[in-house]
Amino acid sequence: MYKKVIKPILFRFNPEPVHDFFISFGEFLGGFTLGRNLVSLFYNYRGPDISKTVDGIKYRTPILLSAGFDYNGRLSRILSALSFGGEEVGSVTARPCAGNDRPRLTRLPRSKSIIVNKGLKNDGVEKIIARLKNRPRAENFVIGISLARTNDASSATLPESIADYAFSLRRLTEEGVGDYYTINISCPNAYSGEIFTDPDSLEGLFQVLDKISRANPKKPLYVKMPTSVSDQTFKELLAVLARHKVEGVVIGNLMKDYRKINVHDASPEKFQGGLSGAPCFDRSNELIALTKKEYKNRFTIIGSGGIFSPADAKKKMELGADLVQLITGMIYEGPGLINAICRSLAVAPRR
Repeated sequence: MYKKVIKPILFRFNPEPVHDFFISFGEFLGGFTLGRNLVSLFYNYRGPDISKTVDGIKYRTPILLSAGFDYNGRLSRILSALSFGGEEVGSVTARPCAGNDRPRLTRLPRSKSIIVNKGLKNDGVEKIIARLKNRPRAENFVIGISLARTNDASSATLPESIADYAFSLRRLTEEGVGDYYTINISCPNAYSGEIFTDPDSLEGLFQVLDKISRANPKKPLYVKMPTSVSDQTFKELLAVLARHKVEGVVIGNLMKDYRKINVHDASPEKFQGGLSGAPCFDRSNELIALTKKEYKNRFTIIGSGGIFSPADAKKKMELGADLVQLITGMIYEGPGLINAICRSLAVAPRR
């Protein structure tokens, strides 16, 4: 019903108001037992146990909502009813961000993608801490928090950027909010670019973050990796992370190569955001395999990018992903996708 009736209607409207509507509607449904039960009736996984414990955290299902959808932490009460085992809130920044100029979201239907140019729009770490502290969640539902540097001129230099990350991580750990943290070094839409995809800059960042994360050893720290870099650069970044208290990597972020856009979709004249969805699938898989080959079990791997079917999710796991994340697949295929992936994992050989 979603693909034949609901999606054609939704895709007639600007994607950002549609997104805002579903955030508000999901938050509303999550606030009531009846709302949660109604969503659960249609979409919640109830099959054999497919739970997984990763870095000491138990996930009811190994499917997570990627950062970038619930960026203000408003959906933690409803997502479990959709079969998600957890979510990444954010990316969260030290100060509130209004985001980039519109358009911030542009659908590319033939490419099964969305051009994402949000610019780290969010309420800021203090307000999100307060929201999550006062909001109950489902049992065994994991909340990770993605951290990025504030998208404005005040965090443009390297020292200011490091201080920005450090402030957010310190405040989250002080308040005990979040089950794990992901340092997003690869947002392609932020002021002054991806300065921490340089190995030397990344080393400087983690020399500071190590001190904070080592004080909270039970909270795993992950890094969201770029995909639009060479294998060599990717290896150099992993080598830096291997020297620090980093438990894992999220592979990966948005694709910046507009050559991946289907010829029947309109391509922007200039870069104005990264590609989500199908254009990310192959490169994400290549980098998952590379990481597993080079580092074996040193890093937990969370696979993200281009999951539109149970086969897509299982492919990432076969290549080495411990968990998977998605957003765009849910938008194109419908909320039943998460349950379908869970059911497929229930009958598949466990890794």
